[in-house]
Amino acid sequence: MDLRGSVALVAGGGSGLGAATARRLTERGARVAIVDVAPDRASTVARELGGTAEAFGCDIGDGAGVDDVVRRVARLGPLRVAVVTAGVSDRAPTIDRSGDPQPDGHFARLVRINVFGTFNVLRSAAAVMASNDPMNDGERGVIVLTASIAAFEGQAGQLAYAATKAAVVGMTLPAALDLSRVGIRVVTIAPGLFETPMVANTKSSTREGLDRVRRFPHRWGQPEEYGILVEQIIDNPMLNGTTIRLDGALRLPSM
Repeated sequence: MDLRGSVALVAGGGSGLGAATARRLTERGARVAIVDVAPDRASTVARELGGTAEAFGCDIGDGAGVDDVVRRVARLGPLRVAVVTAGVSDRAPTIDRSGDPQPDGHFARLVRINVFGTFNVLRSAAAVMASNDPMNDGERGVIVLTASIAAFEGQAGQLAYAATKAAVVGMTLPAALDLSRVGIRVVTIAPGLFETPMVANTKSSTREGLDRVRRFPHRWGQPEEYGILVEQIIDNPMLNGTTIRLDGALRLPSM
């Protein structure tokens, strides 16, 4: 897909995987809409990228708010790409060491952002993309979602996070089948451990334990490598309805 003259929306584009993806898509000639719950972060990235990027503040868990932002983004030009990297990963055991249950609201908060938020962007972006003029093979757009390898190997304390990321994996194929009639592809990336703000506060002991089970490369992933895969998904029309692990063969221990 030639992105010149097209618009790409990156939800969670104010930092980490999203910011790196926004940079890659800008270099490809797209006009990038950086959507983030923290407007100041979105604005900072937009300024770095120059006149082809615009910032939008939005909590993707708010469906009406997402609809409004997507409508505003669509005024910038034909929306051809939407990438969802926004999410949260707070840990909480099912019951704590005293036997008390997980705090009320923890699970619901992660579902609201990681599941409903992802779906909000997916449905709203798809509705706009469906009216685009078709490109090669009748393609009108590409939507890239973000899960995690925790969807397959969730660790202790990750019940809510693993469940929400498994839900993103689960929505990928049905969404692709639903949207195939209008020429929109849906692909999910399941990253392993990447150097992002989300993992910046990982305890050193936990990080050392994870480092011991690394395969190759023997390091944590770089956000730019996520952005590269987004580009490759956009460029390869046969990638559709699937989840791609981006993890250097890492398999998470139960911990």
